[in-house]
Amino acid sequence: MSENIEEKLNEEMQNQANENEQEKEEVVEQKEETLEDVVARLENELKESEDKFLRVHADFENIKKRLEKEKFMAIDYASEKFAKDILTPLDTLQMALKSADADISAEELLPKLKEGIELTLKSFLSTFEKHGVSKVETDGEFDPNYHDAVMRVDSNDHESGQIVAELQAGYVLKDRLLRPAMVSIAN
Repeated sequence: MSENIEEKLNEEMQNQANENEQEKEEVVEQKEETLEDVVARLENELKESEDKFLRVHADFENIKKRLEKEKFMAIDYASEKFAKDILTPLDTLQMALKSADADISAEELLPKLKEGIELTLKSFLSTFEKHGVSKVETDGEFDPNYHDAVMRVDSNDHESGQIVAELQAGYVLKDRLLRPAMVSIAN
């Protein structure tokens, strides 16, 4: 009988070992499946991340191109407001030319032309002032940053180096010199 018990115990142990082996195989299979699942999930996440990256990169490139285009348009049309404001003095000059053809005497025409030219000049200067363009001052000392001395003259009324006369007006746009004033200075 003890052999029977031993056989049964061996058999029981063998069954237990087989069951443990099957459980281990199942756990290994489950681990393999979960590893495959993890790899598949990670591959999907990688594809989604690559897709998001490509979309963001494309959006960035589109924004960059649009900003570049807007920058060039801003540069091209930066002087549009100034050009529109110059149209009024231009119209005044054209009207002055038309009035010169009018059938009136020279005695009447000359004062009207002079008045028209003065109004046109005033219109130009107010437009310039509106856009930050101002005339270079020529009273006082010569400044090589704003004045261009084209001749020296003798003058009893001025000290040496002072501006005697303005030959051509100079202009400044805000703080930048557009054109220096041509002046004559005293010896």
